[in-house]
Formats: sequence, structure tokens, C-alpha cells
Amino acid sequence: MNYLVTGAAGFIGSTMVDRLLADGHRVIGVDNFSTGRREFTQQALKHPQFQLVERNLLDATALKGLLSPETQCVFHFAANADVRHGLQHPRKDLEQNTLVTSNVLEAMRLAGAKHIAFSSTGSVYGEASQIPTPEDAPFPIQTSLYAASKLAAEALISAYAIGYGIRGSIFRFVSILGERYTHGHVFDFIKQLRANPHQLKILGDGNQRKSYLYVGDCINAILCAIQHPTNEPVEIYNLGTHEYIEVKKSADLICAELKIAPERTYTGGIRGWVGDSPFIFLDTKKVRTLGWAPELSIAEGIQRTIQFITTNPWVLEARSEL
Repeated sequence: MNYLVTGAAGFIGSTMVDRLLADGHRVIGVDNFSTGRREFTQQALKHPQFQLVERNLLDATALKGLLSPETQCVFHFAANADVRHGLQHPRKDLEQNTLVTSNVLEAMRLAGAKHIAFSSTGSVYGEASQIPTPEDAPFPIQTSLYAASKLAAEALISAYAIGYGIRGSIFRFVSILGERYTHGHVFDFIKQLRANPHQLKILGDGNQRKSYLYVGDCINAILCAIQHPTNEPVEIYNLGTHEYIEVKKSADLICAELKIAPERTYTGGIRGWVGDSPFIFLDTKKVRTLGWAPELSIAEGIQRTIQFITTNPWVLEARSEL
């Protein structure tokens, strides 16, 4: 089959590219390399059925000539994923998450491509009153520009699905871990501890409860869902594990893996930053009914992530350049 992947040099996007190629499909990858890493595409570039195109999706014509009615699905991973610092650059989420999605949808409409798989976020539930949080939970007040921009993108997908017959598969992730991971608290903790193994600063009080999902399990869930189409124009799936972990317990795992015992300091409060939800735990029964289940636990996902970063320390310096 023919697929197009946006954000093809990013953490999740490049992992999806490799999986689609391994499954025998033809893939066009698009990335502007603002945060994506060329190193993550090295394996794919050796494959005869892969084409990598460097384009900026803020350009409404960026996908011209790359899409057609034969494009079975556009996996749309291109986005600004910097939730924590969103208030420091308030237009970035609007541009990279909402406007880019609008451009992708319009390009699909013009080319006759009929299916988009969109990486959304569990953050759209804000500080949810219902835990575990199902897909049909009521939306509270949005607490981050990132989540607000993703929710706006979801609305655009729904409107294009109703108006133009473009099928939408929307995936609301918890945080994703694993090989090629380049942002988030595990990354930040390791970077701190490499600089000073005797001191670890933790945002908030460390009691924030988070759910994480290994990137391979995330890819399996997305592919499982799109292989089970329904008659609905848009389907929404929560992706996560059946467990959660406190941030301070995550720090325990990281320190144990690195064989260090740093002194810890906490910034205080129940949130690490404005927009940080103190408890994220999604109900994933819907995607599990399709036969999917995660293979790795949160602890195993954290361990895989630590192993990747410690054996590829260049990602720490590369990320600091962004």
C-alpha cells in the first residue's frame, strides 16, 4: 500500500516509517527537520520503497504532488510537542499543530486522499474529573495551548470528514517512551544526572501520576485500529497502558538503572508547570476490543528509553540545540 508520514524524522513518525517499510509498504516521509533528526531516517533511506521529502507544512502547497487517491492513509505526526514551554511561544502550537493540520487536510481534499490518522493527546481532557478517562468524557477547560491546538485540529478533521468524506482516525496518546525519545521527564532527568549525578531537580512535588506507553506498542495500536474500519466518519481512540506511575517513582527507576543516588529537590505544588495535569490515566477499553494490548509495562518502557539515551548520548546534545 501507499502511505505518507508527516514528521517522518521525529520520534514516533520515524518509528512508524520503519514499521510500514518492514511490512512491505511504499512510504513517502515528509519533515522540515526543525525537531526531527536525520539520524532517525538512516535505516529507512536504505529502503527502495521510501522517499524522504524535506518540506515545511506551513506552506499550503507543501504536499502538492505527493498525495493521490492511491494514498491509503496519511499518518500525521508533524507537530510541536513542547507542552511545557508552550506559553513562551504562544503562536507555535497554533501554527505547528492546528494550521499545519489544516494544510494537510486541504492537500488531501485536493488530491483525493481519503484517510488521515492523527496523533492527538490525552491532554485534551485537561484535569479530567473521570479517571480512567474514556473517549466520550466531557471536556473541561483547556489547560495548555498544546492541548487546545490539538483539539482544534481534531475539530478540523471531523469537519473535513463530514464535509468531504475524509475518514479520520484520531489517537489520543499518553506520553510515549522508547527508542528515539527526545523530550519529556525521563530525557530531562537523564540529562540533569549526566551533568551532575549528585543532584536531581524535580518539577512539582513528584506526586504527579502519569501514564506512559512504549513507542512500539503505540505503533501497533495505531495500525490495529486503522485495520478495523467502522462506518463512522471519525473514530477516536485513547492509547495508553492499564497502569500509571508517580513521577518520583519514575525517578527511582532511572536512578536505579544509572546506579546513582542523587539528592532530590522539588519545586513544589501539584503541577510541574502551567498546563501540567497532576493525574493522567486513560480508559483504553475501546482499542483493546480490537485485539490490541501493550506488550511492555511502564517500567520496561522507561528502561528501554534509558538504554537508548545512554547508548546514544548525542541525542542529549542534539536536543539542546533546538
